[in-house]
Amino acid sequence: MSLGMAAGSVAAVSRSATHTMAKANTAEIRLREGLGVEGDAHAGTTVKHRSRVLKNPFEPNLRQVHLIHAELHDELRAAGFDVAAGQMGENITTRGIDLLGLPTGTRLRLGDVAAVEITGLRNPCSQLDGIQRGLMAAVLDRDAQGNLVRKAGVMAVVIAGGVVRPDDPIVVELPSAPHQPLQPV
Repeated sequence: MSLGMAAGSVAAVSRSATHTMAKANTAEIRLREGLGVEGDAHAGTTVKHRSRVLKNPFEPNLRQVHLIHAELHDELRAAGFDVAAGQMGENITTRGIDLLGLPTGTRLRLGDVAAVEITGLRNPCSQLDGIQRGLMAAVLDRDAQGNLVRKAGVMAVVIAGGVVRPDDPIVVELPSAPHQPLQPV
């Protein structure tokens, strides 16, 4: 892995003990290695998202932590949506990092000791329209070749536990080449 410099920061941290779309902002969250966000409904070694549990409850949880870039919230607000950190289900809202442009396996060091490894893209679901009509379509796009672009953030697993707070620096560590583009998980 190549060691990076602080590339961005944590804008907000959120969690919910129940399976709701919105997660409440908190002063801090504790990441637990191999599990996810302490006190969050999606923490665990096996899948916790209800639709995935129905398919295979023993599948490894590659979606322990959901990260969204605050720049997406800015873009959505400019398009007329009323969105805030945590409202789209994310645990960590970042600022200053192109999350969607990072390769699979990128590690993000959050604050002093916590770290996550990006496993893939979040596949947005229709629950987003429950927040505001049209929101799901707003987080989907097409690139120049007509390929679907998912903008609703990335998913990660916790590789080093610790406390994460707003304003903590984020250091990006890219995996060894060749880099693999993010795919939905």
